[in-house]
Parts: sequence; structure tokens; C-alpha cells
Amino acid sequence: MTRMGRDFSYTTQRDAVSPVSADVIFASSRFPNYKNRANTLEDAKLVSMKQEFRNETAQLLDQQNRLSVRDLASKFEKGLAAATKLSDETKLQDVASLEKHVLIENLRDALESLRGRAVGKNKDDVEEAIAMVESLAFQLTQRESELVQEKAEVKKLASFLKQASEDAKKLVDEERAFARTEIEKARAAVQRVEEALQEQERMSRAAGKQDVEELMKEVQEARRIKMLHQPSKVMDMDHELQALRTQLAEKSKSSVKLQKELAMCRRGEIDTPDIFELDGAESLGSYLEIHQCSDTAPELLQCSIQWYRLASEDGKKCLISGATKPIYAPEPSDVGRVLQADIISDGLSVTLTTSGPIDPAAGLGNYVEALVRRHDTEFNVVIVQMNGADHPSESIHVLHVGKMRMKLCKDKTTVAKEYYSSSMQLCGVRGGGNAAAQAAFWQPKIGLSFVLAFESERERNAAIMLARRFAFDCNIMLAGPDDRATQKTT
Repeated sequence: MTRMGRDFSYTTQRDAVSPVSADVIFASSRFPNYKNRANTLEDAKLVSMKQEFRNETAQLLDQQNRLSVRDLASKFEKGLAAATKLSDETKLQDVASLEKHVLIENLRDALESLRGRAVGKNKDDVEEAIAMVESLAFQLTQRESELVQEKAEVKKLASFLKQASEDAKKLVDEERAFARTEIEKARAAVQRVEEALQEQERMSRAAGKQDVEELMKEVQEARRIKMLHQPSKVMDMDHELQALRTQLAEKSKSSVKLQKELAMCRRGEIDTPDIFELDGAESLGSYLEIHQCSDTAPELLQCSIQWYRLASEDGKKCLISGATKPIYAPEPSDVGRVLQADIISDGLSVTLTTSGPIDPAAGLGNYVEALVRRHDTEFNVVIVQMNGADHPSESIHVLHVGKMRMKLCKDKTTVAKEYYSSSMQLCGVRGGGNAAAQAAFWQPKIGLSFVLAFESERERNAAIMLARRFAFDCNIMLAGPDDRATQKTT
């Protein structure tokens, strides 16, 4: 029995030790690194996913200024999914690590049980195996600590990515709402602009149509005026008007001559031959001239001539001071009166009178009434004489007839300027040639006088009437030399 038990115990000990020594071959003094193929693949995949995650994070950081908000949110969502997947794999690694710890503990317990039963060289091998197992346990613990730290970092990064993803979604929503608002504003602005353009187009069409109609009317009016004012027609009308004026002047002379003959017949002087006669239209704006009718008549230069005004009411004569020439141009004071000329030569006395009162100029009264409404009226004149002497310059001056004063100037130089006063005199030129009807005598003050030539008879008579009208409003009787004394006497 004892032998059998000894053999059995030996066999059992040998059989118990032999599996360990048969399966485990310690080729070196350190414990071999046993690698599970599945764990190796998982570690490689984990490292590749970490690297991919880092690369994507770096690309997001590099392209965040270029990517749109939607792309950024998509990237954050992908990163969050990758972090979630990595966290799940870490949990699986925790389970695998726990299984490794259990295996190492079981292996350590088995080696501890063998160390008490092993003797000799086998015991040394068992102790060396126990040391290697403890070293492997330490390395596994260190690896687990590193994995725990990486897990914390992964969780932190996952939390950051989750927060970033939420912020990105919030930002996307805000940007989407802002974009919708801006789009609505832009649509409203575009609609307003379109409505304004349509309104402007309608207005431009209406205005263009109205402008075209007005332009057509103006063109038609211009054509009508052009047809009415063609040069040939205007010249024909001018010639006809000139012929009518000539005929009117001839008829007027014939009428005057017939009236004179009739007056002579009434006085019984038909048998007495006339040696002088008055020639000219008996109206304002013309001039009267004494002519010889007989060869026996004395020369006018050797005769004494004096012109008078006859009042139509009582027939009293008013001497016209300075009117001692064969030619006399009626002025506004002569309108409605009969003019008389007395010719005396060597005891011969001849009296000539107009056939009737001097007629006013046509339209002159309305012209003066229109000028009265102005504060100041300008007339272009030329100075013929100054203080009785001929004026060398024939430059154009401007005579200003105002409500309070009269002024004669050339450009910016004032030649004479005086307010209406009792010393001022203004009348037509009493004598002279054919231009007497266009000339006026003006004495602004004592010691200064001018003979002014106007552009026309109408301008000359209008200036005299206008100045006398304004002077009368200032209680001044504006007349020619000695006219006031003559009027007082009569």
C-alpha cells in the first residue's frame, strides 16, 4: 500500500507539474509578452480612430473660417459620432481588461500552488514564472491607468464636441432665422423697387406722351408762324405799309391845302396870292416847315419868324420861346392847340396857322400809361449839344426817367443826375432840321443843359410825357424855357 501510495503521489506530482513545464517554455529570464490577436486588432483600430479624429479636428480648426455654418455643424456631428463610438469601444476594452485581470489572478494562484509542491529546478522555474506574472500584472495596471486617462480625455473631448455641436445647431438655427428675415426683407425691398420702377415707367410714359403732344403743338405753331412770317411776305407787307403811309401823307397834305384854301375863301382873300405856306402833318411826331410859294417872296433867312400856340377856347396866343426857325416839331404841350407862325420882313407881315389843332400820336397815351407803372424807365439817347455847344462824341447814353429824379449816364459813369425841381426844364427842340421831331431839350439845373436825340419820335414824346407826369406828382410843373411865365400871363 505504501509503495502504491508513493508511486501514486509521485505520478500525481509529475503529472501535475508536467503540463506546466510541457506547455510553458521559459527561453529567457523575463516573462514573455503574450499578445492576443483580437486585442492587437482592437488597439490598432483604436489608434487609427484616434488619429482620424485628431486629423478631422485639425481640419475643422483650419477650415472654420472657410466653412459655412451648416458644414461646421455637420463636422461637429461627425466628430460627436466618432467620440461616441470611441467611448463604446473603450467600454469594451474595460471588459477585456477585466477578463485579463481574472486570468492573471488565476494564473498566479496556480503558480503559487505549484511553488509549494515543486522542488529543485522546477521550483526555481515556478518562482520565475510568478515574478513574470506579477510584472505582467504591473504592466497591465499601468496600461489600464493610461487607458483611464485617455478615457477621461475622450469623455472631455466628447463633452466638448457635444457642447460645440449644440452651439453649432443653435447658431445654425439663429443664422437660418436671420437669413429668413433678411430674405423676407430683401423680397419686400425688391417688391418695393419693382413697384417704384413700374410707377416711374407709367409716369414717364404719361409724361413722354404729354411732352410729345406739347411738342407737336409747338411744332405746328412754329410752322404756322413761319408761314406767316416768311421773308417774302414780310417784305411785301412792309412795302404795302410804306405805300399806305406815303398815300396817307399825300392825302394829309392835300387835305391841309384844301382846308387852307377854304379858310382863305371864307376870309375873302382868295384873290391875294400866298407867298408862304406851312407844309407837314399836323400831328404829334411830325414837323411843320415854312415854304416859299412865290418867286417874289423874301428869303426866309432874312425874315423874322416866331411860333405861337393858340388856345382853342379863347384864341389867345402863347409865345413859344426859342421857336424862331422855319421848322418846328410839335411837342406834347401842343396837342389840341392851333400853331401859328408870324413872318416879318421889310414891313411885310405874313401869318400862317395850322388848319386845326395838333392831333395826338396814335397809341402814345397807352404806351405812356404802361411806362408809368414802372419805377424807372430807360431811353437810349445821343448827346447832340451840351450847354449850347456841339458835343463831339456820338456815343450812346442812357436817360433814366424815374418817379423822383432823372439821370443821364454812360455805362457806369453818371453825366447828370437831378431830382425834379423848379429849375429843371424839359421840352422838344424848338428849331433844327428834319430830326427835330426826335430831339429834346433838357436842363437838369441852371448852368447845365443838353440837346438829346432819341431813337424815334415815339421815344422822345414818351420821355417828355412820362417825366412831366412824374414831376406833376411831385408838385413840379415841368416845361420848356419861359413856358411857365407865359402860362401865368395867359
